[in-house]
Amino acid sequence: MKISTIYQKSIKAPETKLVLKKGSSNKKLGFKVTAKKWTGKRLYSLTLVERETCPTTCHHWNDCYGNNMPFAHRFSTVGLTEKLNKEIDILMDKHKKGIVIRLHVLGDFYSESYVRFWKEQLEKHPLLCIFGYTARKDDNIAHAIWRMNHPDRCVIRHSGNKDYDGKLFATQKAFKENWSYAADESFEGKSFDCPEQTGKIKDCASCGLCWITTKTVRFQTH
Repeated sequence: MKISTIYQKSIKAPETKLVLKKGSSNKKLGFKVTAKKWTGKRLYSLTLVERETCPTTCHHWNDCYGNNMPFAHRFSTVGLTEKLNKEIDILMDKHKKGIVIRLHVLGDFYSESYVRFWKEQLEKHPLLCIFGYTARKDDNIAHAIWRMNHPDRCVIRHSGNKDYDGKLFATQKAFKENWSYAADESFEGKSFDCPEQTGKIKDCASCGLCWITTKTVRFQTH
């Protein structure tokens, strides 16, 4: 049996719909960025198929956030980058200050070539920024993400923390040290609680701490 989402009917082909959704369609995200970094850009999000694109080592493999999202549109990876390329071109023409893309509401980076696609998009569009989280650890995909990360334009946090994952990155100190992290609520080290989850701020677009600071962000278990 194929390892995938439990909501098979929610999987959509990229050519059938817009794959990049306005942040305003998700109250947690917001649309117009008012945070002090990337101010004025518009926020969009991408949702892939959980488990199909994720590493089996993800500590939320069984209790995935997607288990509570029966109505979310999840996009297949077949034809995905071709469709994304077209949509990003259109959105970059539309929004003169650029856009921010949240990767991924569900799913993860599923191949090295997929990471290269995003690296090429960042090179192609100087006003494009991306942020998100990955459960990839010490594999080729994780290394490709680490090389793509740049504090000014691309902030992909590792879903874990240094204490938890230190042994996994022990062979390459620089690789371990240069990640920023997104821990769960059981983490007791230096961190800040997600302001959106604690009701201190309206949405990601008005907060921006996940792409502004390197300090570990702590999320409530979903």
